[in-house]
Amino acid sequence: MCGIVAYIGHRDACPILIKGLQRLEYRGYDSAGISLIDENSSTINTYKIAGKVADLSEYIQNKNINGHVGMGHTRWATHGAPNNTNAHPHNSDDNMLSVIHNGIIENHDVLKKELIKRGYKFVSDTDTEVLVHLIQDIQKNQNVLLEEAVRIALHEVVGAYAIVILSRNEPDVLIAARKGSPLVIGVGENEYFFASDATPIVEYTRNVIYLQDNEVASVRGGNIVIKTIENEIQNPYISQLEINLEALEKGGFEHFMLKEIFSQPESLMDCMRGRIRVVDNQVQLGGFTKFENSLDKINRIIIVACGTSWHAGLVGEYLIEELARIPVEVEYASEFRYRNPIILAGDFVIAISQSGETADTLAALELAKGQGATIFGICNVVGASIPRMTDGGVYTHAGPEIGVASTKAFTAQVTVLTMVALKMAQKRGKITKARMAEILKGMVEIPEKVKEVLKKDDQIKYIADIYKDAPNCLYLGRGIQFPVALEGALKLKEISYIHAEGYPAAEMKHGPIALIDESMPIVVIATNKQNYEKVVSNIQEVKARKGKIIAIVTEGDTAIAELADHLIEIPETDEMLSPLLSVVPLQLLAYHIAVMRGCNVDQPRNLAKSVTVE
Repeated sequence: MCGIVAYIGHRDACPILIKGLQRLEYRGYDSAGISLIDENSSTINTYKIAGKVADLSEYIQNKNINGHVGMGHTRWATHGAPNNTNAHPHNSDDNMLSVIHNGIIENHDVLKKELIKRGYKFVSDTDTEVLVHLIQDIQKNQNVLLEEAVRIALHEVVGAYAIVILSRNEPDVLIAARKGSPLVIGVGENEYFFASDATPIVEYTRNVIYLQDNEVASVRGGNIVIKTIENEIQNPYISQLEINLEALEKGGFEHFMLKEIFSQPESLMDCMRGRIRVVDNQVQLGGFTKFENSLDKINRIIIVACGTSWHAGLVGEYLIEELARIPVEVEYASEFRYRNPIILAGDFVIAISQSGETADTLAALELAKGQGATIFGICNVVGASIPRMTDGGVYTHAGPEIGVASTKAFTAQVTVLTMVALKMAQKRGKITKARMAEILKGMVEIPEKVKEVLKKDDQIKYIADIYKDAPNCLYLGRGIQFPVALEGALKLKEISYIHAEGYPAAEMKHGPIALIDESMPIVVIATNKQNYEKVVSNIQEVKARKGKIIAIVTEGDTAIAELADHLIEIPETDEMLSPLLSVVPLQLLAYHIAVMRGCNVDQPRNLAKSVTVE
């Protein structure tokens, strides 16, 4: 959830840390800090402050920021309020050690009580401070080097962590470790970069090591050694980053979120490239090939995900059941393992996560895998934890998504789920050649049709201005558009802080209709041919109660045009593909309303991009 960056090498560390924290700020932004070892005075200089990285950058002006070894942290608070004291890094009593941490130490209370008995004073409310005092205590009593002290300490820690530690006594050493929280090591020429993801590293090197769970990396004298916490030396694999530096910049857009909405034609093409073969009526998914001959043995598909990925999973349920005729259950990963779920050996579990590091989804996979299910992953980040623990999977290739509110990740996930559904349907003999060809042709046309929807931006901005002060909003959809209604409502509330709810349109009569009056905007997704008349009836019920209708319709619609207060047309497409178009106006509507309300759309309050803690 938090962002970690560290550097050891021949460059000045501070500029690298500040720029890295700016790249990682989408992971947490309630406080920030850095620690640097000044080789001249052999001191650790730590500067931290509540607020954004920009506040930290201003705070360190005219401070001693010398040093070629250092680390930084941008926080999303779990234990302790966002303030200067709880900000990371945390230092030992004698200021000999400094640590940064992403994760949760579950047994911190027990460790803290013992350390207090031994005379250590705690100044923060964080669980992280336990780590630095524990390592200090081990070094004090066992007279071991920092690397050994860290490994001993981690044997006593229960929970998830990605940590980096530096020491005054060993000024040319940097130690890092992980368990359950991501940590990437950039390998340069006699220099090393550590970060929660690759975004701060790509500017300096393409060579990276993805640290594995229960591994400790030690850089000393320009060399790196990776061991397990059991002291077993590892031979790490060096991967090549494929991220373009331009993808990490706003590219002339006011916000990353707007850039990512407008980049969807390209991200969808990247997602489909080489996978859809219209010429021979095939879908080619390399990560799915190993399962193709055993599809008849699948009794049930369970999709586990959180947030926006869960909404994509709901679309996937409609797609797979309609096309492949396999029963599907979509589960909140955060609830899945706590309700003692029934998992059978023939179950096929699909995990969906943009980051591939979502803690609840990882925990759900561990449970399912332990009970014999086959595990399949859909993820955007190469080398993330979920792809490493699954039996197979597909990358979405959407490119880095910096805006906290997910947009292009959602459409890429739905695209992958569509391809998976088609592959299953074809292999199981549940789809005709003509129907397969029809959907594949529709898929390759989607990027251009998304461009047409994006041309409605000014019209959507006009509608946003009318409803920017609404206290509540309802989103209604039927069939495959119901998950889109949920996603539209989520986008509005997470970035504009307007209360919004998504419902199946027919459920409006069973409660939500009581909320409708002349001040209530109702967004209705009315593109489904199959349920069109029913949706028209739902709109008439809203109008009878003076509600304001914003309708997403197919081009050329006339019946709803007579009823709606505002009409947003999208190009005609196959009903199975319609969520890829209907969600785009909802993304833009939420974006413009949030901007007009003065909200920080890229960094909405209380949220972070990747939820790597429970």
